[in-house]
Amino acid sequence: MSKEKINQEELLEKISQMTVLELSEFVKKLEEKFNIQAQMFAAAPQATPAQAGAESQTDATEEKSLYSLELENAGANKIQVIKLVKELTGKGLKESKDLVEGSLPAILKENVVKADAEEIKKKFEAVGAKINLK
Repeated sequence: MSKEKINQEELLEKISQMTVLELSEFVKKLEEKFNIQAQMFAAAPQATPAQAGAESQTDATEEKSLYSLELENAGANKIQVIKLVKELTGKGLKESKDLVEGSLPAILKENVVKADAEEIKKKFEAVGAKINLK
């Protein structure tokens, strides 16, 4: 094996194109070749199952960074709510209308940053809709 300089960017690009199965096999081969465990590379030590359970309870009390917007009630001004749903989701007019008039509560958008979620919630509440952040 030659000692030529490996282009790290090319290597990272090739790794990023691997499937999950290929990546798993690659990690196993690295572990065998260098007699290491991939867990050694993790930034934080691995938790035992008991610790993991305690941490997940702690995480639940911490503030979330991403939210889902759930339409609970469209209120009396459905036309304005439909327009906002159409704008927010990028759906057509009929799909937006069906969502607003369909079974509620309904998720409008997922994985929204807190600041954006609160701004969107204010827009909907301004036209009389009830929005929950989950």
